[in-house]
Amino acid sequence: MSEKTKEVNPRGRDGKKIVLSGIRATGNLHLGNYYGALSKFVRMQDDYDCRYFVADLHALTTHPDPKMLHENVKQILAEYLAAGLDPDKNTIYVQSDVPEISEMYLLMNMHVGIGELMRTASFKDKARKALGITSGKPAGEEGSVEDENDDEGIEKQIIGNQTNQRVNAGLLTYPTLMAVDILIHHADFVPVGKDQEQHLELTRRFARRFNSFYKTDYFGEPVNFNFGGHAVKVPGLDGSGKMGKSEGNCIYLIDDEKTLRKKVMRAVTDEGPKTPNQEVSEPIKNLFTLMELVSTPDTLEHFKNAYADCSIRYGDLKKQLAEDILKTTLPIRDRILDIRDNDEYLSRVVRQGQERAREAAAKTLREVREIMGIKHF
Repeated sequence: MSEKTKEVNPRGRDGKKIVLSGIRATGNLHLGNYYGALSKFVRMQDDYDCRYFVADLHALTTHPDPKMLHENVKQILAEYLAAGLDPDKNTIYVQSDVPEISEMYLLMNMHVGIGELMRTASFKDKARKALGITSGKPAGEEGSVEDENDDEGIEKQIIGNQTNQRVNAGLLTYPTLMAVDILIHHADFVPVGKDQEQHLELTRRFARRFNSFYKTDYFGEPVNFNFGGHAVKVPGLDGSGKMGKSEGNCIYLIDDEKTLRKKVMRAVTDEGPKTPNQEVSEPIKNLFTLMELVSTPDTLEHFKNAYADCSIRYGDLKKQLAEDILKTTLPIRDRILDIRDNDEYLSRVVRQGQERAREAAAKTLREVREIMGIKHF
């Protein structure tokens, strides 16, 4: 590694490795966000230089209402802080508060091909939804960014679309913006789920392409990070899949006690075990998985044994599960409500985060412009 690279691509603060993550400003955070990410972020904040942002620019691809966009940004910031993220230990910022990201997004797009963007699984899936196309593979089945076989010819359907629907360019170039979010901070680790692995692969590709084109080793290649443990998949309440906003199967951190209890009591179950020690059905496995996260080991063991000997009562299981979830979420909810109404505190946090994020981003952008030959006279 050259001396120049050592100078322009340092480690994070205090010599720590840099972790970067962001959440789109599209609604409240849920139990899956908390156990899958936020609770782990809190445990990491002493060991890494952590930079967490609210992705309001990414949210624009779905054309949110302007008033709701601002409220969603405010809500996620409050939820970050209520979950335990310390703004003095972490860099917490709003994506649009760092204009260097937008400029570098433009510059990076000069090295990104339309074809490789159109072949990404998430783009094809979202484009189909935008155009009302119901056939074709769901996102994630294409696998690699090298996959060029698309039975439905999504490119032709987008270009030849005769409806009033459209696929916006921001959705197409989403992977470029995500790559810039990461590369502008020279992040070492980027925790992503399976649905974002392809975008992280593209980020590494864009970094290699930039380095190769300009004959430099400026950008490193970030890798996925599971926080030193196995990935947590928090199931929803609908009996299958994972908890997600679009699936409508969530328990939100902001849910009040009555709402949460009602959601859990309506969770999908089965008709109950008929023979001792029979295999546990998927809906009940999901409830047991939730219980593993929020209940004591002896509570979980009690209900597993009751299922095994066919004495289980799902009403009792759900009541206990709701009670144990509330022990985690109600204190967070109280903090969310306090923080969300404290505009002065939120403003102070984002200004501090903006200053730190812009310091790093401005340095990267300045050096990228110089590498690309964009210089002042």
